[in-house]
Amino acid sequence: MKSQKPILVITLFLLLLAACSPGGSSSVQTSEQAGAPDLEQTQQAELTPGEKPAQISLTDANGNSLSFEGPPQRIVVAGKAGQLILHSAYMFPEAVERFVAMEQRKQRDISMLPLVDPKLDEKTQLEKDAAAEQIAPSQPDAVLMKTYMAESLGEPLEALGISVVYFDLETPEQFNRDIQVLGTLLGNPERAEQVLSFYQDRLDRVEAGLNGLAPDERPGVLLIQHDSKGGEIAFKVPPEEWLQTMMVQLAGGEPAWTEAAEGGGWTVVNFEQIAAWNPEKIILVDYFSDPEEAIAGLVQDEKWQALKAVQESNIYAFPGDFLSWDQPDPRWILGLEWLAKVIHPERFDSLDMLEELKTFYSEMYGLDAETVEKEVLPLVNGDIDL
Repeated sequence: MKSQKPILVITLFLLLLAACSPGGSSSVQTSEQAGAPDLEQTQQAELTPGEKPAQISLTDANGNSLSFEGPPQRIVVAGKAGQLILHSAYMFPEAVERFVAMEQRKQRDISMLPLVDPKLDEKTQLEKDAAAEQIAPSQPDAVLMKTYMAESLGEPLEALGISVVYFDLETPEQFNRDIQVLGTLLGNPERAEQVLSFYQDRLDRVEAGLNGLAPDERPGVLLIQHDSKGGEIAFKVPPEEWLQTMMVQLAGGEPAWTEAAEGGGWTVVNFEQIAAWNPEKIILVDYFSDPEEAIAGLVQDEKWQALKAVQESNIYAFPGDFLSWDQPDPRWILGLEWLAKVIHPERFDSLDMLEELKTFYSEMYGLDAETVEKEVLPLVNGDIDL
């Protein structure tokens, strides 16, 4: 039997042409076509009757230059790690009205979005790995996704005439750029500057706390993922260029594992390798279980008891709430502050992470103290209260 996929694509394309929202018309150029210009942004002023919205232009994480006739009014988030984009986008109040469909991947089977979006029930929840033909009926003016989804999902959507905006959010520099893109896309560059100012203030505080730190004062640190899925325990280390490694360095530590880390993802390491490193401090991450419980089991193991970090009680559970704070999610700034206090407690003895957490949710998501106390704090795990 011949495939009917071409017929389906043509049908969907015609459907989109007929139902396209006026606010979503756009043109797209690749970086080669447009020379990858710097980000440009045009604020949308109040319009008089009959007046057209001001055009906005941006360059996304894949180097594509896009133009829209005003901020897109129907936005969809799709693909793997979409929650990281959503959590960044919801730092902008416009996300509540503009986001119409999303693919959520809950790391700990609980979502933050009901706290920040009172209209969440009205929005389409896409199934995992939703394809272009499942996204198109939402009639999006723009679809947001991670850069590594370009070939598998972005290109089929672009073939239907749907604008795709790509994001990285994987390093502090990429985070800054992508927040500016969100500010342009949502028509609120002022909020983007407020968000980035919040992050820069905390980066500056960490840097100031480490002022004068000599190279030999940087302790050897092992940040390791504890993975017990499938009933077998595995230990993994992140690539040298990933955020977790950068955070250890920014917090004044010396990553012990980079010689063994491979590019492209977490690398499995055995205990013999961990023992050879014998780091001064061990930071344990667990994305699907309580990291404190994992540590409680490890310190009872005779092999682990031989490690310097275990003997000196310098093994710590990386905190998290809806997500672990070590990831390229807005919470990475909390993770960095916490790491600085763990690695150099004498330099950050006045840093109160619970207060930082409350301030983060207040200033970034507009949650009041009662909501944070009731809905967020009970989810916090890890060694936050040092």
